[in-house]
Amino acid sequence: MNDSKPHARKRSLKLALIFAAGVLTGILIYAMIRPAQAAPNMTDEIAADKQEVWTCSMHPQIRQPKPGKCPICFMDLIPVASSKSELGPRQVEYSAQALKLMELETTPVQRKVVEAEIRLVGKVSYDQTRVKTIAARVPGRIDQLQVNFTGVKIEQGQPMAELYSPELLSAQAELLQAVKAGSDAGGDTLMQRTLAGTAEASREKLRLLGLSPKQIQQIETSGKVSEHIIIEAPIGGVVIAKDVNEGQYLQTGQGLFTIADLSSVWVMLDAYEADLPHVNMGQKVEFTSPAYPGEVFHGSVSFIDPVVNPQTRTVGLRVQADNPNGLLKPEMFVRAIVRHPIGNDSNQNAPLVIPATAPLLTGKRAVVYVKVPHTEKPTFEGRQVVLGPQAGEYYVIEQGLSEGDQVVTKGAFKIDADLQIQAKPSMMNPEGGAAPAVHEHGGSQPMPAMPGMPGM
Repeated sequence: MNDSKPHARKRSLKLALIFAAGVLTGILIYAMIRPAQAAPNMTDEIAADKQEVWTCSMHPQIRQPKPGKCPICFMDLIPVASSKSELGPRQVEYSAQALKLMELETTPVQRKVVEAEIRLVGKVSYDQTRVKTIAARVPGRIDQLQVNFTGVKIEQGQPMAELYSPELLSAQAELLQAVKAGSDAGGDTLMQRTLAGTAEASREKLRLLGLSPKQIQQIETSGKVSEHIIIEAPIGGVVIAKDVNEGQYLQTGQGLFTIADLSSVWVMLDAYEADLPHVNMGQKVEFTSPAYPGEVFHGSVSFIDPVVNPQTRTVGLRVQADNPNGLLKPEMFVRAIVRHPIGNDSNQNAPLVIPATAPLLTGKRAVVYVKVPHTEKPTFEGRQVVLGPQAGEYYVIEQGLSEGDQVVTKGAFKIDADLQIQAKPSMMNPEGGAAPAVHEHGGSQPMPAMPGMPGM
């Protein structure tokens, strides 16, 4: 009993010393770390001001507070520094050095008279006002043909065929008798006038039966009836149809040949309904043919079809074109351009236009990036505009821009990509912002890896 008491006393003393040493050690450690506790708090505040948001270059709706991989495409996330500047939701600013590296180009919006180009397709056709048909004016028989095939070129007055006709023989005999009787009338003035009228009626009858004044004169000069009458070409051109053979008997009105004068042709084009406001009578037209690369032909609109084709939903245009060298041939395919000026010479009535390279088109919308004036750093803003017709290298602006605005004509896609990364409204994402399902640190579970792709 006596030995156990000193042992218990020593044990209690030992525990007291250990406790005192622990308290002293704690006080010393507290004194050492107390000044350093304020520094982490200040560091946290600075870090909070400079906190970076990490996003995916392919899916800008992904926003995470630390590095990692995109849960959609598994690409490495990239940092997007948070900005304290007061920028609009569609604005972005750059440093002078960054702007130089981007190689942006801007052009002012201006009022300018431009030409709308309408591109059409069609083909060459005969000028129907220059197509003639040679028909038999009296019954008879074709004894000889001077033109035996189609496609041959002929001149006006050239012999086409020789016709034997009893009716023409009697008409010639009547003329010769009237002329002879007039010369035999002597001094009887009344009789001479009567016979002269009869002779003139005989000449007119032969003319109506198809003889030319030259042929009639030859009959009177020779004083003989010609058994065969030469059928001459009424116009020069190309024989496009031959409907008679040698030895064939003809009836009155039966066709022999069809001749087309190709010194002037029609170009038949098809225009869509939307192009009709830009097409007018007498308007100049340029067209080309694959048969003659690099050669441009010219004509003018001579007719606009008053009816829309229900099958093609197009309206036919007829262009009158000269063809002195015969290069344009019927049924030849052509491509045409009709230019229509938009506005007039007055600057006040000229439309607002921008280069065709400025707008970013999505099918339904058009976005233009404009340089914001009077800013400390180069700042650009996206604007949705309403485009009018395209006129060559320009677009007409109906709404969204003002004269003098500096629009980006080169590098607009770079600005748009930057806005997409920052989840701001852009060409492809007009609303901007993050996606409905936001992947935050510590939030939803990571997407399981797809077969053949690395896991998170």
